[in-house]
Amino acid sequence: MFTTIQLAKGVQLHVHPTTQFKTVNFSIKWRAPLTDEAAAARTVLTNVLQHSNAKYDTTAAFRSYLDDLYGTVLYFDTAKRGNEHTVLLNVETVNDQYLKNANVLQEVLQTIHTSVFEPNVDEAGQFKEAIVNREREMVVQRIQSIFDDKTRYAQQQLTKLMRPNHAASISANGSLEAVKALTVADVTAAYHDMLLHDRIDIYVVGDVQPDEMATRLKQELPFADRDAQPLEAIPASTTEFEYVREQQDMKQGKLHIGYSTSVRFGDDDFAAMQIFNGMFGGYPHAKLFMNVREKESLAYYASSSYSGHYGLVFVLAGIEAANEEKAYTLIQQQLTAMQQGDMTELELAQTKAMLTNQLKEALDSARGQIEVYDQYKELDEQFSIDTWAARWDRITLDDVARMAKYVTLEKVYFLSGKEQE
Repeated sequence: MFTTIQLAKGVQLHVHPTTQFKTVNFSIKWRAPLTDEAAAARTVLTNVLQHSNAKYDTTAAFRSYLDDLYGTVLYFDTAKRGNEHTVLLNVETVNDQYLKNANVLQEVLQTIHTSVFEPNVDEAGQFKEAIVNREREMVVQRIQSIFDDKTRYAQQQLTKLMRPNHAASISANGSLEAVKALTVADVTAAYHDMLLHDRIDIYVVGDVQPDEMATRLKQELPFADRDAQPLEAIPASTTEFEYVREQQDMKQGKLHIGYSTSVRFGDDDFAAMQIFNGMFGGYPHAKLFMNVREKESLAYYASSSYSGHYGLVFVLAGIEAANEEKAYTLIQQQLTAMQQGDMTELELAQTKAMLTNQLKEALDSARGQIEVYDQYKELDEQFSIDTWAARWDRITLDDVARMAKYVTLEKVYFLSGKEQE
């Protein structure tokens, strides 16, 4: 799907030449080891880079210029995967082939250069204090807003219980304390460290030529050679069982259950664990949805997710506080049923179809192609839908039951209203 070209040591370009889209999409990913302090500084940095640069020193001026480039979209963001923190620059612009007498692509490449290499700094080369203060406050508000989203808050609390001081519980935004402690010097240092030391992947999807694009990007993005910072292996740790309850001013209860598994992304059993999660609570035909929500009406929603990089399985259910014990017991019974092989071929077939269709749908967009390839390229094989569809197709009900036996209960976190004592 993608042709890979090395632009410099530690800097790789991945190009997918395709006529599928009328746009050209870019995604630059700077990767570094994940720590709370680094995540905080890099997140504030993305906000600072997003809104201005040396050429367009106000948000309004920069937005206006991008609008003039036929509505070109450019934004920075942060993400995490495993024990790695990523700064993203995503750009989408129209393909010149659909315009008359225009060279938008070259202007966009120059704008990417400006956004990355020509930041809005003072005479001393530091980011401007007023801008850093403003963007730091924006990140503070973003982190604080999680408290108002009770589902996200409950999930955050559960993850902290399961893996304290661990990559799994570090937010891509950093913690509130780490963000508040940031100085202008910290954000400026994070910027230079990112440019000089981060491992970089550059993705391009559109009707372009890989070699020509490599030449143009080498000119506009002159990244120097770098030695990628080593990543520590993620420990396969577990914690003792614990059932934690918290009360706040709210109505709907949030029952979040955390399990661990020895199966990680890239393991031989990874595909089978994906099937297990789909049958457990990943899809509308899954046991949690059909039995906890539909049959017994004990939940407004009930689903599961599998975090393969950390070896964790999560169950999320929105329930009435009075149904806490019944819902918890019924959820556990669904896992037990799967461990005992109480599943049907229809459930298995539906899950295989859903996983394959989900992958196909992701590849319907340029951004989806980038994200899917970026994840699966970590595996030592050429990615294709057919490869994964065949891999899922080989999974049997016995395989799923075996996966279910690898799933171990660790923590339960229940958030409910104070009036429901």
